[in-house]
Amino acid sequence: MGFLRVDKIASVVTNLDLRPEVEISDACVAAAGNVVVVRALEEKRVYDTLELVGGRMAKISKGDLIVGALGARRALKGFMGDVPSSLALRDRIHILNLGGVIGLAPPHERLDIGRPLSVEVLGMAVRGGRVLNIADGALPLADQLLAMPPVVMVSGTCMNSGKTYAASAIIQHLTQRGRRVAAAKVSGVACLKDTYAMRDHGAVDTLSFLDCGLASTVGRSDLNRVAKALLNTLVERNPGLDAVVVEMGDGIIGRYGLPSVFNDQEILSVVRCHVVTANDLVAAWGAVGVMNIYGITIDVMAGPATDNDVGTEYIRSTLKIEAANAHGEPRSLADVVERALAAHHGEPATARD
Repeated sequence: MGFLRVDKIASVVTNLDLRPEVEISDACVAAAGNVVVVRALEEKRVYDTLELVGGRMAKISKGDLIVGALGARRALKGFMGDVPSSLALRDRIHILNLGGVIGLAPPHERLDIGRPLSVEVLGMAVRGGRVLNIADGALPLADQLLAMPPVVMVSGTCMNSGKTYAASAIIQHLTQRGRRVAAAKVSGVACLKDTYAMRDHGAVDTLSFLDCGLASTVGRSDLNRVAKALLNTLVERNPGLDAVVVEMGDGIIGRYGLPSVFNDQEILSVVRCHVVTANDLVAAWGAVGVMNIYGITIDVMAGPATDNDVGTEYIRSTLKIEAANAHGEPRSLADVVERALAAHHGEPATARD
């Protein structure tokens, strides 16, 4: 056991208030959320960036000493990996995402991006002789919701379908119309950039599953309790909210725990508008079928499927769902949400841009 000065502290450990001088132990414990210190064994041309505590992006150089946290990832368009079954000094594992979630990737390479960046285990970060975990001091999960303002749920057919962009556009325009809006990201792999984007677009407060001590939500069967904890905390910290925009990370089909949210009637009872982003028309059609299984109505579709009139016309005429592009028609998207919120409050359903 001793101290080591590190080069980069990843954003996944942002809530632990770590300093560059990190106390480490060579007694390694492989458990989700445990804080691990590693050395970068290579440099890459893609996936070569780390989001640091505070949100700054930094290139990973060979030899960098990095603090991250153990976790799993199941990305359709990115890397996958798991918390290793055991861990020892000098083991080779991998940085799985931008936020510094670290795990063991499978041996095969992706044709487009190869394998994730390899790192060597130097030890576990400790405090007071105990291995640090990002769940230390995290928000407790909740079984029931407090009295809630209306919730706008934004989900998507897969990663990179425009969920955060749509959520941010909604927040921006509701804020410009005098609404006081908070935001949460309920599922995915730990990273701050999405909640920062929401805050940059006007959210008065933001939280994510990371605040509940989770490096990722892969395999969670109780994500509904995470969602309730985030919603309750935002309401308690921000009296008088007009709405909460909730982004469901990854896709409506995937390994990130969304079924427990979609099956939770208490959560669905406070959702006043459901926005789905779809990459193409097949995805849009499939989203309707998936949501029908849960008995959930889609109020408006956004994402690449709405990038031109071909997509929006199909969604409106065939799927019978409103469509609005967050890039080209952000006000129209906000109008749909505004009408849903106005109906909840008994207000005239008029745009106020």
